[in-house]
Amino acid sequence: MKLPFPVICSAVLPNELWQCNQQDESDDLDVQPRTPFVISNVAPNAVLTTPPIQFRQEVPPPRGSFQQMATVTTVSSPEDASIDSTEPIPAQPSLRTSTAKAVPARLEIKLGRAATVGEGLNALTLTIMILFHAGALAALFMFTWQRLAVMAVLYILAINVGIGMCYHRLLTHRGYHTPKWVEYIMAVCATLSLEGGPIFWVSTHRVHHQMSDQEGDPHTPREGAWWAHAGWVLFGSALHDQTEILARYSPDLKRDRFHVWLSKYHWLPLAVSGIVLFAGGWLWGGLKNGIAMVLWGVLLRVTLGLHATWLVNSATHLWGSRRFETRDDSRNNWWVALLTGGEGWHNNHHAHPVSARHGLAWYEIDPNFWGIWLLSKIGLAKKIQVAKFDPENPKPAGL
Repeated sequence: MKLPFPVICSAVLPNELWQCNQQDESDDLDVQPRTPFVISNVAPNAVLTTPPIQFRQEVPPPRGSFQQMATVTTVSSPEDASIDSTEPIPAQPSLRTSTAKAVPARLEIKLGRAATVGEGLNALTLTIMILFHAGALAALFMFTWQRLAVMAVLYILAINVGIGMCYHRLLTHRGYHTPKWVEYIMAVCATLSLEGGPIFWVSTHRVHHQMSDQEGDPHTPREGAWWAHAGWVLFGSALHDQTEILARYSPDLKRDRFHVWLSKYHWLPLAVSGIVLFAGGWLWGGLKNGIAMVLWGVLLRVTLGLHATWLVNSATHLWGSRRFETRDDSRNNWWVALLTGGEGWHNNHHAHPVSARHGLAWYEIDPNFWGIWLLSKIGLAKKIQVAKFDPENPKPAGL
């Protein structure tokens, strides 16, 4: 079968929310919610050859194997191609040919209570949660203002800078752009929260937006308030280091070697911080102070941060006001916003997910956006997206 020149092979991902356009390596990746959902799968620096391009028909796989999910999209002229040729296009057709081979679809990720509760409790995750909560309670009996200050600083770095500003508004929704070195530093801060690496966190959250409050949503309160808050973390297989499986939901991060490495070793920054706190506390206050610093700076801080993030998944789909009529149960919750730096304005966010600003009224405080604004003032943030809507007739984006 012969096709017009040039040809772009694309992998179509079912029910996908994101279209990722590969730009020049020096540019940031632009990720916007689109419909239909197509992710270009053209390798960078690829060389287009001249026609004719021959395609060999592959034998269909046997039943029970992966379904083929590859389509071929043609464009009418070289100018319409999504990549630039590194060779001049000769006037006459070349005899060189290329064969396209069908690529099996990636493993499907099934999330939500129905898909994961049958696998039973995850023993490792449950053990870690018990240890951290026990350590958090022990920390309360070893209070000093110095330890509280250390915990507060690390909480801001992990939850506000790491989760809110980086994992959520930068990596998941690309609400603004930063230099890569800034993005990487903030991503390391996010791992201090014990919420996994960037590929896991971003992929899970994109699935949440895709299936929000429907079957397949990892943490919808429609399947139980406690499930939405913490139960979804405790059941099923851990996917934190399954970058190949998760790549279908975060192909932009899968192409970044640093994010792949950080996703595999997401536990390392938190472990190093614990060692530093213990050594520093012991050096300036003895063994007891070293232990107390770890209890406050790691166990208590992480426990509080986890529950703050989980409240976004549970409370902001249960209680609060709704400015926008979205297809889910998202709500604006002021007290969750206080705990998370502005992530509680969840109805605003679901209506305008790409907006880097979640607090859309003067009284909706949004410290995470203030941090992004500060980065822009020193030249470290650009292309900041802010939702625009009619206050008299507020509608979600795209309507």
